[in-house]
Order: sequence, then structure tokens, then C-alpha cells
Amino acid sequence: MASSRVEHMIEVATGPGAGEADGLTAADLLASIRSARDVENQAAAEQLILAARWADLHPPESIHSAATFPVPGCEHEEPIAGDGAPLVAEFCVAELGTVLGISTVAAKKLIGHALELRHRLPRLWAQVHAGAVPAWRARTVAETTIHTNPVLTREAAGFVDAQVAAVAGRIGPAQLDRLVAETITRYDLAVTDPTADPEDGYLSVDPRHVTVHDDDVHFAGTMRIEAEVDLADALDLDRAVAHGAETLKTLGSDESLDARRAKALGDLARTQTALDLHASGVTDASEDGLPPAREMVIHAHFDATLSGDTTVFGPTGRMENGQRLVLLEQIQAWCGDTRTQVTVKPVIDLNTPLTAQGYDIPDQIREQIILRDRTCVFPRCSRPARGCDIDHVVPWDEHAEAEGRPQPGPTTTSNLAALCRFHHRLKTHSPWRYAMVAPGVFEWRSPHGFRFRRDHTGTTELDPPDPPGIPRPRRR
Repeated sequence: MASSRVEHMIEVATGPGAGEADGLTAADLLASIRSARDVENQAAAEQLILAARWADLHPPESIHSAATFPVPGCEHEEPIAGDGAPLVAEFCVAELGTVLGISTVAAKKLIGHALELRHRLPRLWAQVHAGAVPAWRARTVAETTIHTNPVLTREAAGFVDAQVAAVAGRIGPAQLDRLVAETITRYDLAVTDPTADPEDGYLSVDPRHVTVHDDDVHFAGTMRIEAEVDLADALDLDRAVAHGAETLKTLGSDESLDARRAKALGDLARTQTALDLHASGVTDASEDGLPPAREMVIHAHFDATLSGDTTVFGPTGRMENGQRLVLLEQIQAWCGDTRTQVTVKPVIDLNTPLTAQGYDIPDQIREQIILRDRTCVFPRCSRPARGCDIDHVVPWDEHAEAEGRPQPGPTTTSNLAALCRFHHRLKTHSPWRYAMVAPGVFEWRSPHGFRFRRDHTGTTELDPPDPPGIPRPRRR
């Protein structure tokens, strides 16, 4: 039934005479859109079932073996849902993520939400599979009940489940937060102040945070900051930013109010940092008596050409923070501040093989691998290479020299890759295998035979694994 709906939708969108001549009325078009939405919701609900079954195939017992001792970094059992949900083998999430085309973190969330719903929010789970609640709405509730602080017991999660299921999942973020707070108080999960007003029980859940979304850099060179602070702090900050924006206008700035407020916040941060250093006894002061602000490191890469004795940079470059485009004029503006410390590093030729004699990786080779790979080279992973381990693709053999054998895993550019700590452990302690087939190009094979190619442009899925007992035809 689902497939016929999808075929009808595709025929409407791409068939001959699509548009005015397709004969569809407005009602027909709305009905097709609704059918497509129903198919999408059904597929999302099915995906939750399959994710939970994948977890069932990888219980903690699947990684335990008799008469063994723990090896540092090896796979362990991990709770990815709340109290009462089963534990899973840590590494199983990676293969599911690569096959689905999502990151390991996203796959971990998917499995965690499925287990949370099935074991701790069973009413909501049933409503999802009855088509009464969309999977995305149920996953929002599961995400909240998994990560609530203090942790919800199974009984407390059941109370939340009953309340949310009663309204068929139609609950907003603020209502959900208040419901969780009421649950915490009802089940005595937090130590409350006996002098506090009972009506303020929701404060048991502390919503305060300041989050800088450094993995999401806008093409304009901006970054989003999200915060939840005390009321008094918010009002004080608003006054300080408003004063700074007005000062910039007085000094001649013709930028919009929003732009001036954003700039004032940055000025406020730099000034406060400088005052902190001044108070701590730093004596290297500028003309106004304040020391330079702490160094902010931005790794930006631009193509350059030599014109006589002058180096000419291209107008656009790439910024490592978030792997985004950056304009040369933006870098010039950022570096123009008198309290900005600028460091120019020498160029490293990415095409020149570098080799070290021992196992340890010298700084120059490490920097070359970081610049070449840009991110962790595991399929779908986007963790910046600068925060990754540098892995020997073919492992270094510490006994080779003593036994008079050639070193199978030398410390050389063609045998090194950037892997985040999780995927480094995965490669070392699981059946995942990979090889470098060209400089900066890697081919991975998962435990069940799925193959992926990874380079600095992203991940490509290669030919699927052979079905059991059916050999793949030879290519001529």
C-alpha cells in the first residue's frame, strides 16, 4: 500500500504534462501530499522498530568472552537510554549510522530513542506504531526523558509517558519541561529547599546554559550563540549590549541595530578578558593600559600566488572551524583589531611525502595530515581533524626491528590518517577495516561487508555486499 502511494506521488511530480496540464485539482494535490506524509511517518515508525531490533542483536553479552582481561580502549557496554532500558554493545551504532547515511552520534540517538520508547514510554511507543503520534514527536519526548537531570526512574518515566500519551503526544517543549519538573518533585528525585515556594518546583530542573554552536559557521563568517541565564543576568547583559550598540552609533557606525548589538557583545567579551589579564598581573600592556586579549585561534586556508615580491591571496578561502567558506576581507577585518594576535604559519606541501623513523608523529607530519584530511576520515564523521588522533592505517609493529623484519606500518604520510578517539578505538578493537587507496582517500569495510569511500568531499557508498551464497558476477 505504501509503495503505490509513493509511485503515485512520483508520477504526479515527474509525469508528462506535469503542471497545469496534469489535470490535478487543488484537492488532489493536497491529498497526494498528505499520503506522502503518511508514508514518511510510517517509514519513521518502522525505522524505530528496526533500530530497537538492531540493539537486541548487540547486547552486552555479545562483547564478553570468557577468560579475558580488559584491554584499554576496547568495546564496552553502554547505556544509551534511561533506567530500565537494556544496555548495548558500544560499537554497534557505527555500522547502523553508515548504512543509514548519518553520523555515529545520530545513530546512537536513534537507537537510544527507540529503546527509551519501547521500554520506558510504552504508551507513546504504541501510539507511534498505531499512527496516532508521529515518530519525530515521540523522539522529542524520549530525548528529554533520557537526559533529564536528575535521572528519571522507570516509574517516573512511566508517569511522563501516561501524561503525554493522554494528549497523543501533542505537547510543546515548555509544557514538557514543566511536566518533567513536576515528575521530579512528585517522585522525590531531587533535594528541594523546604523553604522554597512549592509553585517554583519547576526550578528543580536548571535550564541555564550558554552554548556556542562552533560546528555551524554561517557563510557570512558568523556563529550562533544560544543562552538561558538568570533573569537579572539577562537584563544586565541586555543593558550592556544596548549601551555598546549606542556607543558604536555615536562613534559613526551606520550598521543596523542588530549588527551593532552583535558587535557590542564581542567588544564586551574582549574588554572583560583584557581586564581579567590585567588584574592577574600581566604586564605586557597596550597604549590604553590594557593587555592584549587572550589569543583566539582561527585556522583559515587561502590559495596564494607570488607577484614579484608580493604574495597575493585569493578572495575566498576555507575555515577549519565548521569547514565553511570565508572571505579574505572578513579575515582582514578580524585581524585589524589592535588586541588581535596574528600568527602566520609556514606553508606545508600536502603532496610531499613525509616520514619519521619511530612510532611518534612529529608536529610537521601531524599538521600535514590535519590539513589533508580536514576531519575524521571514518564514514559520515565530521569531527575536525585538529582534535583527532593520528592513526597508523597499517598498525606499527613494535617488534619488527628487534626481529629483523621490515616495519609493516611505518610513520609516513601514506600510512597515517585522522581518526576521532571513538572511531580510532573502533578501528583498533572491532572488525572494521580501512585502507588508503590514494592520498587522502580511504575505503572502509564494515563488519557485515558494507563498503564506503571517504575523502575530503564526504562519504560515498560503494557496491553493496554480496548476498550470502550468491557470488558477484565478474566484471570484464
